[in-house]
Amino acid sequence: MVALDAIVACLEERRPLDGVLERDRRYPALAPRDRALVRTVCLEACRRRGQVDDLIAACVARPLPQGARTARAILRLGIVQLLFLGFAPHAAVDTSVRLAKARIPGIAPLVNAVLRRLQRDGVALVARQDAVLLNTPGWLFDSWTEAWGDARDLAESHMTRAALDLTVKDDAEGWARRLGGRVLATGSVRVPAPAAVSDLAGYACGRWWVQDAASALPVRLLGAVGGSDVLDLCAAPGGKTAQLAAAGARVTAVDVSGRRMERLRANMTRLGLSVRTVVGDAARWRPASPFDAVLLDAPCSATGTLRRHPDILWTRTSGDPGRLAALQRRMIGNALACLAPGGVLVYCVCSLQPEEGEEHLVRLPAGCRLDPIRPDEVPGLAAAVTAQGCLRILPTFMGREGGLDGFFAMRLRPCGEADTSGS
Repeated sequence: MVALDAIVACLEERRPLDGVLERDRRYPALAPRDRALVRTVCLEACRRRGQVDDLIAACVARPLPQGARTARAILRLGIVQLLFLGFAPHAAVDTSVRLAKARIPGIAPLVNAVLRRLQRDGVALVARQDAVLLNTPGWLFDSWTEAWGDARDLAESHMTRAALDLTVKDDAEGWARRLGGRVLATGSVRVPAPAAVSDLAGYACGRWWVQDAASALPVRLLGAVGGSDVLDLCAAPGGKTAQLAAAGARVTAVDVSGRRMERLRANMTRLGLSVRTVVGDAARWRPASPFDAVLLDAPCSATGTLRRHPDILWTRTSGDPGRLAALQRRMIGNALACLAPGGVLVYCVCSLQPEEGEEHLVRLPAGCRLDPIRPDEVPGLAAAVTAQGCLRILPTFMGREGGLDGFFAMRLRPCGEADTSGS
């Protein structure tokens, strides 16, 4: 029932999956294994939505009416279990039919007929599908084609699940050996995904935190921050906050969401790190005194994180990048106003959309300049440094090692200030 309601909310009402699950009181009451199952099935239903809906259309005489959202959701969940997650066929069909009988008994025969047909013919039907195009909204695929050329490999990257990356406080090689993983060129530790992250050694005692290898790079672009006053804007859930604090910075973390800030505080407590937290709007909040450095991880379309959050494929629209870019420009201007003379700002987003990245370069606020990033600052990712000196990571980078989240970052300084970062 939890998975069904979540898929209805996400794929019919365009509500983000994480938020739906967090607000469902039934979800945290489930056993850890059941929570993991719900999340896995929901994520795969989002990842494979285009294929699944194409299969449904192939198995019904008439298209399901727009109002048949419960029937669609039950079929979506059943089909991903049957054809994409490797569940036992009888279990996938039986569970779906029982769910239909519990919710809307009249649709149970339809659910049974569609799933029985796909139990017989589904593998052959899937083999004839163009999974990449079916599972990528046209507006998104077209935007990537315009920005990056052939978008097929880029779109295909979100069909695979993301690796589990950790940022460790110290002794990356030692933790990689202990957890059966490896140290990437960027310094992150990539480990096999467990049933529950909290079961891994080092979690309870706060020796590391989960953070995609790409997400761990922007903090490094600030240079040596030990002993500096650093402002972390849009900080929650706190991966970059933890990096800054672990490096010896005096961190003020600001986020507009009180609920997300509570999560950040809980993460800092587990990690044994001390930061000042403020609930505030990054586009308006101003400090009593300026900061040596500012990190702005701005709200964005998050299209670089589709491997982890495939629901974004269906909850975002073509107008979102432009709308968010306007907000990002306001935040950049406010972040610059929070800097002390000689300070440095790193702006970053986990978006693949140029409106939220490269296009900001032609509309920078007056009084600041781009401080180019050097290839040696991002080991293993020299190709991600653009001609202008920005960082543009595509999910296809480091593909042999399992890929990365898509990311953009640029470093700004007040005009006329020398580079004193030492980076």
